[in-house]
Amino acid sequence: MATWIVNGKLWDEEAGKLADKHIKIENGVIADIADRADTAENDEVIDAQGKLVSAGFIDMHVHLREPGFEYKEDIASGTRSAAAGGFTTIACMPNTRPVTDTPETIRYVLDKAANEGIVKVLPYAAITKNELGRELTDFAVLKEAGAIGFTDDGVGVQNAQMMKDAMKLAHSLGMPVIAHCEDDSLVVGAAVTEGEFARKHGMKGIPNESEAIHVGRDALLAEATGVHYHVCHVSTEQSVRLIRLAKQNGVRITAEVCPHHLVLSDEDIPSLDANWKMNPPLRSPRDVAAVIEGLEDGTLDMIVTDHAPHSAEEKARGMELAPFGIVGFETAFPLLYSKFVQTGKWTLGFLLKRMTSDPARVFGLSEGQLAAGAPADITIVDLDSEREVEPEKFASKGKNTPFGGWKLQGWPVLTMVDGKVVWAE
Repeated sequence: MATWIVNGKLWDEEAGKLADKHIKIENGVIADIADRADTAENDEVIDAQGKLVSAGFIDMHVHLREPGFEYKEDIASGTRSAAAGGFTTIACMPNTRPVTDTPETIRYVLDKAANEGIVKVLPYAAITKNELGRELTDFAVLKEAGAIGFTDDGVGVQNAQMMKDAMKLAHSLGMPVIAHCEDDSLVVGAAVTEGEFARKHGMKGIPNESEAIHVGRDALLAEATGVHYHVCHVSTEQSVRLIRLAKQNGVRITAEVCPHHLVLSDEDIPSLDANWKMNPPLRSPRDVAAVIEGLEDGTLDMIVTDHAPHSAEEKARGMELAPFGIVGFETAFPLLYSKFVQTGKWTLGFLLKRMTSDPARVFGLSEGQLAAGAPADITIVDLDSEREVEPEKFASKGKNTPFGGWKLQGWPVLTMVDGKVVWAE
């Protein structure tokens, strides 16, 4: 028995427009993409009713909080939230408690995802034990356990020799190093970017160079070691400039950007509401323009959410005391579709590529494409659906978003993983 998705609209890259197609799925794999649906009597048929049918979205930077912070999020709720946002593959960061720095913790995450998750979960392992920056983890053992790369996300690796040693080791294993770029000496006690909002409220600011210093340092170390080096959540003009230069010089460097850094600046922050507090912080309009340009010209390779749920009580502590982070799964596509595709800045194909095939290409995944033989990880989106962002209705435990009340268009309505519907509106 096959499953058919009929009457769908697929993006045709050559024609630069949507085309009417039908997709046949067998044994969890796309068997055919056809102009007509040759269904058999006992086939399952899903009528897309003219909606967009895309490869499932891929998010290579998320926080599922489990183990240790299950009151913020757990693997079950986090993967439901991902599916509701159209994501079928997600990569989770290791700043849990315990930190994901042992094979036992990697296996815990994978087992939990297999038993309670509804999308594909790829775990990163920590670069250093307990993310303290003092001693490298056992990369070979962590790779064997199922880690897909190494990162101390949440903190920057402060010691250059430690980072160089990590890169050498990762390169010898054919693994990437993923870096949260932040010089701690420049950010202690700061909650927002160094700019007009910080000055207005008498707050210490996080300067752009706190990020860019590590980007520049690590680009040189990546050039010296040959490692695949990936930069997390790029937010500054200086970082974009340095990544562009490194790429021009043949460094194996890739990078990501988050929706909030593409659509918001520090000038948009309305108050001391900590739902506007994230790390990196919202930067200046100049930085926003730079990261948009970087994404458009390929300096930045992909879009990620940095989905970072926190409890309402934590966020109620205010801008200076609350933890950094906002949730992102359930608003990412409609936010970017509304702000960039509907306004004519981007084609739909460009947005889909940066959320599907580009992250798959960078991290060597078989997902991220609609093609015969590819995994049947599929998202159906109603591009005509417009509605208000209602955080209280999120599948995530975290409701911490600055986008509450925004009217957005282009909402996922069905998510399929390996040919099975895991979420439907």
